[in-house]
Amino acid sequence: MNKIALSLRVFGLALAFAGFSTAASAAADISAGQATAGVCAGCHGMDGNSFNPAWPKLAAQHPGYLVKQLADFKAGDRTNAIMAPMAMGLSPQDMENVAAYFAAQKKSAGNADASGTSVGELIYRSGNLDSGVTACTACHGADAAGNPAAGFPVLGSQHAAYTQAQLKAFASGERSNDSAKMMQMIASKLTDAEIQAVAAYIEGLK
Repeated sequence: MNKIALSLRVFGLALAFAGFSTAASAAADISAGQATAGVCAGCHGMDGNSFNPAWPKLAAQHPGYLVKQLADFKAGDRTNAIMAPMAMGLSPQDMENVAAYFAAQKKSAGNADASGTSVGELIYRSGNLDSGVTACTACHGADAAGNPAAGFPVLGSQHAAYTQAQLKAFASGERSNDSAKMMQMIASKLTDAEIQAVAAYIEGLK
């Protein structure tokens, strides 16, 4: 399958799931979300910019994506020993509120490791035709801003260590809450070196 065909296939899947967007409710209460965010601040920072690279930045993330992740943690569709009990006590409205709060915060710039980023840029923008890896831009965009209607998250400036861990989790099947198993299929075709390189490249994107 050539690169154009791969990109068209992914684009088609994106359109298919666009109707199932988890966009946050217009009735979300950001002030209430700020109060809930106080519990999240220990790991993610009050402004959604975590200091520990093992924990994701939440600032400026699409609210619908954040709501889905919280709901998945609560339902057990995504597993994490810390996040599962945190999400368990949240109502759907709590999730909408805290997601809206973090989405409204400004994300901090990433500190990418320049070594190997040329490989990372190649994977992100062109994929790997030989191994059947689709370019990340097909879903996440040239500027890594994602696609809220299709449920694809913002990636730019995310900690490389976190992105790397999630790609490995998708590749192994440890994480499986992606639409149509798209991320599992793509990540499983990436080498460890490619995962490290593309994660470093993504952190350097705005």
